[in-house]
Amino acid sequence: MNVDDTVLMAYVDDELSPQERQQIEDELRAHAELADKVALFKASRLPYREAFAEQKLPPVPDSLVKRVDDLLRAHTEAAKRVTAPSPAAQDTNESVANDAVIGHSAQLPPSAPVRSRLRIAPAWLAVAFVGGAFCCGVVLRLAPGVGFNPGGNAPSNAATVASSTMGSLPWVQVAASYQQLYSRDTVSHMWPDVSDAQSTVDEIRTEDGIALRVPDLSKAGLRFIRVQRLKFHGRPLVQIVYLPQKGDPVALCVIKEDKADQSVASQRIDTMNVVTWRESKLGYALIGASSNGDLAPLGKEIAGRHFDPLFGSV
Repeated sequence: MNVDDTVLMAYVDDELSPQERQQIEDELRAHAELADKVALFKASRLPYREAFAEQKLPPVPDSLVKRVDDLLRAHTEAAKRVTAPSPAAQDTNESVANDAVIGHSAQLPPSAPVRSRLRIAPAWLAVAFVGGAFCCGVVLRLAPGVGFNPGGNAPSNAATVASSTMGSLPWVQVAASYQQLYSRDTVSHMWPDVSDAQSTVDEIRTEDGIALRVPDLSKAGLRFIRVQRLKFHGRPLVQIVYLPQKGDPVALCVIKEDKADQSVASQRIDTMNVVTWRESKLGYALIGASSNGDLAPLGKEIAGRHFDPLFGSV
């Protein structure tokens, strides 16, 4: 079997036959790079189809339909005028379809060729690509089995930190950026696999050496969704995702930090509210969108161990 990305994604989506799955699993045991790819695909696998299948989309306004039709009609007419060579161009045989001269605009001089105009026209596509590239960058920096090596300080526009507390630490900034990729629609249909979650917690405790305590936040109105083993700069980083009764998901992130204890503090990173503290060589970050409100009281309760643990005590 030719094991390419398409086959690996089909494996992650459980679309292969039992025989094909066995072949893939044999390849994963033999090739670490393939196992890393599968881990990355699993990290980015969210139930978008199920989440949006039940969304009631509003009808497209008639005014928008008319506007789009007008734009298409104008574009078609302009294309016809551009591709038709002028008499002067026919006489000199210098007319080139791709570089035909078109009318003057405020952005370009009258003699600008079509090729140049096309470089400017789809500017909004470039903006969309930058946004998508940023999201992919966060996923690639922070994913199961994938180390994060920024090779320097975080970009100045990666996060706006309001204080010089733990919120300015790179791992907190990246975790906050990663949490921005989550929305209520992408996780509301997810229910935890208790057996799988227990196995993940056991691996975190034994293999990563993190004395993880997963708090049961149901009394605070937050439903446990899942726990993930991530890596930041080669260091194990745990992400525990919860869903409140209203609003976007909230994550509790835990990482090893050989530093002194630090009390609970609040800060703002981009659009996310972040509460951080450090205890017993472990750094904590409680992260949620602004729609979740002030998370400091909840952070203090978690730090004070006012909630029962899930998956047994450490």
